[in-house]
Amino acid sequence: MEDLLNQIDSKRTSFKTDSYSMSIGELVSLYEREEIIIRPEYQRLFRWSHGQKVKLIESIILGIPIPSIFVYQNEDGIWELVDGLQRVSTVLQLFGVLKGEKPLVLEGTKYIPDLEGFKWENSSSKNKELPANIKLGIKRAKINLTIILSDSDKRAKFEVFQRLNTGGSNASNQEIRNNVMIMINPDKFKWFENLSKNRDFLETLSLSDRLFEEQYHMELLLRYIALSNYPYNKKKDVGDFLDDINEEILNNENFDFNRVKEEFELTFSILNEVLGEKSFKKHNGEDFRGKFLESAYEAISVGLTANLDLYKNDRNSLLEKVRRLYDEDDYNKTSGSGSNAKSRIPKLIPFAKKFFSKK
Repeated sequence: MEDLLNQIDSKRTSFKTDSYSMSIGELVSLYEREEIIIRPEYQRLFRWSHGQKVKLIESIILGIPIPSIFVYQNEDGIWELVDGLQRVSTVLQLFGVLKGEKPLVLEGTKYIPDLEGFKWENSSSKNKELPANIKLGIKRAKINLTIILSDSDKRAKFEVFQRLNTGGSNASNQEIRNNVMIMINPDKFKWFENLSKNRDFLETLSLSDRLFEEQYHMELLLRYIALSNYPYNKKKDVGDFLDDINEEILNNENFDFNRVKEEFELTFSILNEVLGEKSFKKHNGEDFRGKFLESAYEAISVGLTANLDLYKNDRNSLLEKVRRLYDEDDYNKTSGSGSNAKSRIPKLIPFAKKFFSKK
């Protein structure tokens, strides 16, 4: 019991926060003075629809409270937005000051249908410019901020971001990981992002547009790197395992990015040459058909990488090996209906490495 209480007390002191209520007008002024930072990468990864933006402005006009936003205060006193990107960006776009975006044009809503076509400033049509009293009301509307102070534990802002956005969020787990990457090390994020755009890799996946939008291809990249380079923790769900490896790679100064990149590129170059978009589709006895199979992706990509010397100069034997994979009891037992990644991976990965080790 004493150890438990000591653990709780020690971690509580890692998160030092303050709360503050600010008007929207003050928040906009902070942004214009560059005293609050919004990383442009966030805007690219998390985008609201036009309707979602208008609904937020409608809420402000009607006096409906806005959820709190979270910022991290660095040693210079500058705030970095941790959570609340779309709310803040939408307000800044309405005011016409958001960098890289055109001013927001409103549309009619359920409660204010006459809002159609209005803008904050409208030099070409004054009758479609928001009235002065509405503007003043928006400027004076309050928003609550939780400030993570600079003397918190260095991981505090990452923990807050991940916990706020995991579960109940429209963001996929990989979108959250991407933003954590950007927070911890933008250069390493760019390395991941560049790898995820590899032509051979993308052509072997044959994913839907929706899955690409949800950054599933980047999750598959991380999954490949994790399973090829780290032992799987059987006690953890795959999502938690990938979170841990994501953090490990970003914080490990000794991670061999060059080796991993070379192995990744050679693996998917071979697969694309031999099978192309059929690389991770089941062989039915005649051809590779059907949908992308996560279990096949794990087995084939990791198994091939572990045995690259055998196949880099003998592509035909790889084709036959992949065909035979789907007849293997060990593969089918771990990848059949009712299986899940947590129970599948501890058996599948050792099997795959051994299976591909012999032609």
